[in-house]
Amino acid sequence: MKATYHKHILTFKRASGTSRGILKTKETWYIVITEGSKQGIGECGILRGLSVDDRPDYEERLQWTCANIEKGPERLWSVLKEFPSIQFGVEMAFLSLKAQDPFVLFPSKFTQHKSSIDINGLVWMGDEVFMKEQIEQKLEAGFDCIKMKIGAISFDKEMELLRFIRKHYDASKITVRVDANGGFAFAKAKEVLQQLALLDIHSIEQPIAVGQWEEMKQLCEETPTPIALDEELIGVVDVTKKRNLLQTIRPQYIILKPSFIGGYQGSEEWIDQAEALDIGWWITSALESNIGLNAIAQWTYELQAKGPQGLGTGSLFTNNIPSPLEVKEGGLHYNNTLYWDFNTDTLCL
Repeated sequence: MKATYHKHILTFKRASGTSRGILKTKETWYIVITEGSKQGIGECGILRGLSVDDRPDYEERLQWTCANIEKGPERLWSVLKEFPSIQFGVEMAFLSLKAQDPFVLFPSKFTQHKSSIDINGLVWMGDEVFMKEQIEQKLEAGFDCIKMKIGAISFDKEMELLRFIRKHYDASKITVRVDANGGFAFAKAKEVLQQLALLDIHSIEQPIAVGQWEEMKQLCEETPTPIALDEELIGVVDVTKKRNLLQTIRPQYIILKPSFIGGYQGSEEWIDQAEALDIGWWITSALESNIGLNAIAQWTYELQAKGPQGLGTGSLFTNNIPSPLEVKEGGLHYNNTLYWDFNTDTLCL
């Protein structure tokens, strides 16, 4: 058994705005395990500036992982706790190696093209015209759940966009989620939560910055709009601390991004703790290529996750890995009449 790693710079079709700035490219890495005639492929999806493993020694740790691949997935996962994206890449690559088809990690009706996964339509930050244009496109494309990133323009203008949705579709027709990426101060967040409730907004992700447990607890206790923790989960690797965080804050939901929180195992630890406290959850990709998105989607279907999931990011890039993944009528499909085209020799570096 041997392993190699490969860098891939994904290029956005259109620069995408977040509360942290404009994204034009996205760095990702693949681990490829070879054993005899079999090959396993995993993706280590790092997001610079947000991933806890955004460190100068990241590539060095990838090199070490490949050199020690014979330790196996369990031992490697245990020693890679400071590198959750590599943990996930290792899990993915070993499942791929063992699978009959290296891209079908969890065989199901989803991979047989007999069922799909409901997903939200993502509206990126930008000026008012661009955001309204995206909203109209998502509604026309058949999405019944819209997720809008907020914080780029004035909140009054963002509220106008939300009112635009509600003018045409009430909450029984279109579910609306917003993502603040920790962009509001505590006092402003309280005001925002009240205003969002008037528009029947399903939830708001991370209204204030991470690390403010007592303030977030107060918001979750008093909020008329359900709160979902997102960035708050990043870097919390100990199960006891996971339980303590959820018991303290008591959010209405948590959002799981496997590349940020230790892959399948790390995510399932969060799910176990959340369900014990009757906290809801859903799963979101973190701008992985189709390799990682595919692994997340198949696992999501296996878990029978409830409600729309955040898995609509595969169409964002000009140079994604060609795959059977398709978005149609607000759902993610695995069209097994289409083929994968993964070749490390043609990756864009």
